[in-house]
Amino acid sequence: MDKKVLFEKVVSFTSSVHRVTNELTKNAKPDSISQIQYNILEYIAVSQPVTPSEINDCQNMSMPNTSRELKKLSEKNLIEKIHDSEDRRKQYIRLSKEGEAMMNDAFATIEAHFQERIQDATNEDLEEVERALDILRAKLFLD
Repeated sequence: MDKKVLFEKVVSFTSSVHRVTNELTKNAKPDSISQIQYNILEYIAVSQPVTPSEINDCQNMSMPNTSRELKKLSEKNLIEKIHDSEDRRKQYIRLSKEGEAMMNDAFATIEAHFQERIQDATNEDLEEVERALDILRAKLFLD
């Protein structure tokens, strides 16, 4: 296996993932929040509870920018901050009820776009895609 060719395929694949992500998430973000705030809420929704530094790392933001955006999301009652019971300095972030409702609406829009995209796929196609995703997660994304 030529690892350079494999790398080029990974680069092409990740580029396609970004394009498809944009297509699937089109019109999913409410107008009341910025794109970066939406990205943070999406990350929290699938990974909660998370620490501010995990958000910072995942979103490739500086800590001051992360703190500022979290403050805005907190003021909009979309997130809750929870202090660690053993280390009061450590904070965890999770969605509030309002944040969960907002992200459920966003995910419903994304799912509708996804369903449109796969409407002509056979069960065999879908099983193959699922296997491929499982392999990618286990071998490449390592989470």
